[in-house]
Amino acid sequence: MLELLTPPPADPLFELAAEYGADPRPERLNLVLGVYRDPTGATPVMAAVREAEIRLAAHSASKEYRGLSGNPAFNRAMVSSVLGTDDLIGRATAIQTVAGTGALRLLAEFAARTRPGTTVWISDPAYVNHRPILEAAGLEVRTYAYLDAEGRADEAGMLRDLGEARRGDLVLLQGCCHNPTGVDPSAETWDALADLAERHGWVPFIDLAYHGLGDGFEADLHATRALAARVPELLIAVSCSKNFGLYNDRTGCAIVLGPSRHALRHVETALQNIARTLYSMPPEHGAAIVATVLGDDALRAAWRAELEVMRERITSNRADLVARLSALGCGREAEILAQQKGMFSTLPLTGDHMLGLRREFAIYGTTSGRINIAGISGHRIPYLAQGIAAVLGAADAPRTGQLTPS
Repeated sequence: MLELLTPPPADPLFELAAEYGADPRPERLNLVLGVYRDPTGATPVMAAVREAEIRLAAHSASKEYRGLSGNPAFNRAMVSSVLGTDDLIGRATAIQTVAGTGALRLLAEFAARTRPGTTVWISDPAYVNHRPILEAAGLEVRTYAYLDAEGRADEAGMLRDLGEARRGDLVLLQGCCHNPTGVDPSAETWDALADLAERHGWVPFIDLAYHGLGDGFEADLHATRALAARVPELLIAVSCSKNFGLYNDRTGCAIVLGPSRHALRHVETALQNIARTLYSMPPEHGAAIVATVLGDDALRAAWRAELEVMRERITSNRADLVARLSALGCGREAEILAQQKGMFSTLPLTGDHMLGLRREFAIYGTTSGRINIAGISGHRIPYLAQGIAAVLGAADAPRTGQLTPS
């Protein structure tokens, strides 16, 4: 068997992270993987999460199986937190998953088994793992326009392409803080997408991984809730990795909305059957943390306050980078970055520019230009701005040997 195994392609993000890890240059800067880092460069455990863990350690009586749907209190809390109103909550069912990635795969499998031959539309560009997840579930993947040549939202192209989506197709939309671009549709475009979905009968499939890190927790959920109120069916994959900092606890939720409670009568069992063949049941620890935080008024308020501090720091990092690029003569690039939000930004640079950043300045981002704004310590932003200006050949950029490493 093993002699038949051909060399598989490595995951591009983790391959790049490994290259960064092997780079001996002290000035190296890792902007690859999507984790939040505080001003010291650490990825902290949120205080509300720590307090929840202490409570769980003191009162946890058993490690018994939770069941195929996972932690029921977590599922209820996630549906309530995401959807917000009794009307929408009453139309939803959910099961816990192995992080947001698991939710995406589970819902993709659900669609493929329910309606074989289903087509799913994803943005161009899309999160690097979207296509592999969806194709592995047996879905046919098509793309819709997302950015124009200047790196701005191509809303006309998006609506044009999705005008071709047919009844029963899925359309994967990121609810906020689009990865990799940091560019979100306008409120008017979300309304137009709802019009298209109603008129053509396609099903929105929301990837919700960064709510709370863009415009604020409630604001970041507005598009998802507004779309849910307009369409009869909706799929939502939710991640707790970023806004709870539960990266390695792999905590997520798959939510299905139907036109009525009666329409959902077979959904949870169908999702359970799929989960049983993929991973059986999800891990308890992260879900118990989230359920504890969201189930306690004081802890929930503390968590939301911490999340707002993280959001403000990400926003500040981006504003600082924009200002420094403008000062270095990179006005066009600064203007594009200023329109973005959330953990990620796509620098308006070519693949050669990004390779130049890596080879000459040990600044690691993807060749598509994606960088993790949330992963930069504030004192490193001048170095990043200088490196970008240098590879662009900006008139005011310092020479290579004049860059300030920190």
